[in-house]
Amino acid sequence: MTPPSTAEATRSKWTDKAVYAAGAVVWRLIDGKLRILLIHRTKYKDITLPKGKVDPGEMLAETAVREVHEETGIRVSLGVPVGVSRYHLPSSKQKVVHYWAAEATADAIRASTFVPNREIAALEWVSVKKARARLSYPVDLEILDFFAKLVDDGVLRTFPIIALRHAKALSRSDWEGSDAARPLTDRGRQQAKSIVGPLRAFGVRKIVTSDAVRCVQTVTPLAKALDRKTVQTSKISQDAWEDGEDDLRSVIGRRVRSGKPAVLCSHGPVLPGILSEIALATGTIRGSYVSSAADLEPAAFSVVHLSASNPGSGIIAIETHIPKV
Repeated sequence: MTPPSTAEATRSKWTDKAVYAAGAVVWRLIDGKLRILLIHRTKYKDITLPKGKVDPGEMLAETAVREVHEETGIRVSLGVPVGVSRYHLPSSKQKVVHYWAAEATADAIRASTFVPNREIAALEWVSVKKARARLSYPVDLEILDFFAKLVDDGVLRTFPIIALRHAKALSRSDWEGSDAARPLTDRGRQQAKSIVGPLRAFGVRKIVTSDAVRCVQTVTPLAKALDRKTVQTSKISQDAWEDGEDDLRSVIGRRVRSGKPAVLCSHGPVLPGILSEIALATGTIRGSYVSSAADLEPAAFSVVHLSASNPGSGIIAIETHIPKV
């Protein structure tokens, strides 16, 4: 759970020194038994987890989903982050790979068109124990160990509530109308488009937004991509928050009870309250990580992962994503 400023600094620091990649520990239940997906690579003659390098302009989450699909034919939505592996390439550059847990649904597996190819020779579903014995690299074993801890804790299946700050809007000094009517700038509209892929990577289906124009415009590209209507409400707007008339608790409570992936688009001053209400609604002890997750740049978002079987067990993980635009 890294504050956005720290995450941005880290990304800049490694731009010239590291190769970034992302992947997933893809899992499913077969006759009630947990199985992990391993890939047998043709060129390297090894057994590893699905992953691949970030394409230009991509954010890590969308890379993970794209690479899993390209290598296995399976479309997944990301669950809890399960670690970062770091190792050096023959070129001496460091490779940094971010991983998430990702459930392969029965429908996704049926829709897979995978056939052995020049890159991937075979796919194999195995138990966690067998995966430990077959994986070729120690860094993969570290990721698998973190994944196994989620299994042992009974919190593998999760759903996300995503707190999103609206994209870059015109400043108040450059706008003569009401504050709620302030639109996005050209950069803000680019940001709104750039976060569609990363938000879809987490399986978002419900879109709730402040009724302020800058928030509605921020989620419009996502709504079009998903072919979903947005729920616009003043309950999480800045005007209502400043007037003491907001109702974050009812909005958050409904989202936690639904157990479905959702994004809530709101404003900088309102976000700390949204994150605090998620913590309260799930019985989570509030700490500095809540403040860090709420300290977002325009168009940045924090993904709060909650247990699908018992949301009252607390926040499982929080991760923050910063747009590249």
